[in-house]
Amino acid sequence: MLFGIFFAFWRFLEIITLIPTLSMLAWFVHIYSSHNSLTPDYILVLFIVSVLAAAWAIFTLFSYHRSKSNALFVSFIDLCFVGALIASAYELRFVSHQSCVNIDSTGPYAITFGDFSATVTGITVSASKTCTMLKASFAFAIMNCIFFFFTSFLAMLVGRRRVDRDEKVVVTETHRSRHSQRRSGSHRSHRSGHSRRSHAYV
Repeated sequence: MLFGIFFAFWRFLEIITLIPTLSMLAWFVHIYSSHNSLTPDYILVLFIVSVLAAAWAIFTLFSYHRSKSNALFVSFIDLCFVGALIASAYELRFVSHQSCVNIDSTGPYAITFGDFSATVTGITVSASKTCTMLKASFAFAIMNCIFFFFTSFLAMLVGRRRVDRDEKVVVTETHRSRHSQRRSGSHRSHRSGHSRRSHAYV
């Protein structure tokens, strides 16, 4: 039960961070496709990976009981998404060194309040929309690398516990079957001995 709660928590974090990522990257893909241009690899790779990862996270979250029986497979797929997200973040690594906000100073202007007057220098702040969206997508990709690693680890623990439980069940069933065979064999030998004795007396 505790593993299921932790698994659902990290899956929910993956979904709420992947949906904004694929939405922002879909905006870039739409712009490039509307201008009949090829989408750059650093956008296209992360977009494809985020779409597939979001679909996988939603599917395994709402079908947890089915995913629990295939926990080792879920762990393997999550680990594959960790590698894919690392590769897509590596393609977008140049954004981490860029500054998306520009701060400029304008000319001084005077402010008067009755007898009080002051000269103030204005400041304008401008942010690049494309830069901030790419930087946010890069940050979400790094976060999802950690999230998918956690869910892969949790699914691996659940899968190992299930395998150990199945092995214990098989061992107990074979032990019971052998014990029942021994008991049935002893009953048969007892019956045959009894029949031989009865024939001997006759």
